[in-house]
Amino acid sequence: MKILEFHELPAEDRLRLLVDGAIAEHVALETLLEPILNALEAHAGEWMPDVVEGRRRRKYSRTAISKALEEERGAASPSIGLYRTMAPALDMTLSLGDTASPSELGISIALQPLSFFSRAERCREFVEMVRAWARSFPMTYAMAHGMADRQLAGAPSFNRDGTTSRRDGFDKVYELFWLNVFGPKLVESVGRERMLSTPAHLVEELPNGSVLLVLWPTAAEFASEEARVAQAHAHVHLRPDLDFDTVLRTLRERSAELAPVEPHFHPDLAPLLSRLPDTFAISERHRKIAELNAFRPPEPEEWLPVALPSDVENPERVLTSYGELSEGLVAALHTKVPSIMDETPGSLTDLDFYFWRENFPERYTRELIDGHTAPALGAYLGDVLVRRLGGTWVLRQKMEESQVRVGRRVWLPFLRARRYMQSRQSLLDCSLTQFFHEAERYRS
Repeated sequence: MKILEFHELPAEDRLRLLVDGAIAEHVALETLLEPILNALEAHAGEWMPDVVEGRRRRKYSRTAISKALEEERGAASPSIGLYRTMAPALDMTLSLGDTASPSELGISIALQPLSFFSRAERCREFVEMVRAWARSFPMTYAMAHGMADRQLAGAPSFNRDGTTSRRDGFDKVYELFWLNVFGPKLVESVGRERMLSTPAHLVEELPNGSVLLVLWPTAAEFASEEARVAQAHAHVHLRPDLDFDTVLRTLRERSAELAPVEPHFHPDLAPLLSRLPDTFAISERHRKIAELNAFRPPEPEEWLPVALPSDVENPERVLTSYGELSEGLVAALHTKVPSIMDETPGSLTDLDFYFWRENFPERYTRELIDGHTAPALGAYLGDVLVRRLGGTWVLRQKMEESQVRVGRRVWLPFLRARRYMQSRQSLLDCSLTQFFHEAERYRS
């Protein structure tokens, strides 16, 4: 049963819900989950999960839930996953305590795309579901918000070290999100009267003493100017120690950082640079696109106008040694970079991305890189120039002086590979992709 996996989808913002609650240890899990599943089935609508996962995947049903629970009995941290096979993509986890904290209940939901929640009715149903959950079991804290902005806000640590964050939790109003549920302890620390008078779209006191607060009618519009002003007013109301202008300026800066940026990459490097933004957190994506739009690699210097004459006595032996180097690279990387076997321009781009993603020059020893990786890359790069651009080797005893003649220039693939492998930044400054395209321009 194939579910929608976020890593297989285009990078987009998501609605992220996190619920921290408590459960009575003597209550059966089926009994605990009954009101949670009732509310989910009543209000999820178009994003209702259709897959249940415990130790195996099953089509969603209460029977499937019971079987998943049975499979999780005795686990140190029992949990159930709920997913979808069609858009919108869903990753939902019900965490049912663990051996250290058996009374803790956690609910995590990620829904992509966030734009799915631009309709007020969908958002209203989502709020109804969380309200029903908050009425059925004690919540310490809950929040729902766009994932990217949540990351920019510093959640969940809010600039605290890990030990302090785990110890204190959400012990004061560090941030306000689109949807918030504040447990009784936090409500009392703020002041119940102050909490209930918060200027917001919805403020509701729940029977167990918690307060449900929704800032804006729709989750997807959280970054609009009107929503940011409302967010700042509500936050400063709950935290009189904060300055309104400072809070609003920070929110506007976050909105600006999340504003979409169209890619306009250097044409030679577009096949490579277009892959890089997806490797960063969604909150950094557009800033990285802007940085990569501005990136202009230096022109390749690893070429000569006239070839150095060959000074090797046995060219066939040298070419055989280069072939062995190239084959060694293919053998080492063919599972991680399958296209390396094709020896095409696309293979070079795939290698560029692999080495950059792995931060290869800074993760591995110089002995390995200078003694093995860089020479093998130089041989492989030279072979691609020969095979795809009709180049011919001009061999030298000193490996870095060996050249490949392509059209009006001769190119130094081993020198390029050594410079390429100096740092993570040099993988972009001296990419294999750009080197190939530069040589391609001089083919005729």
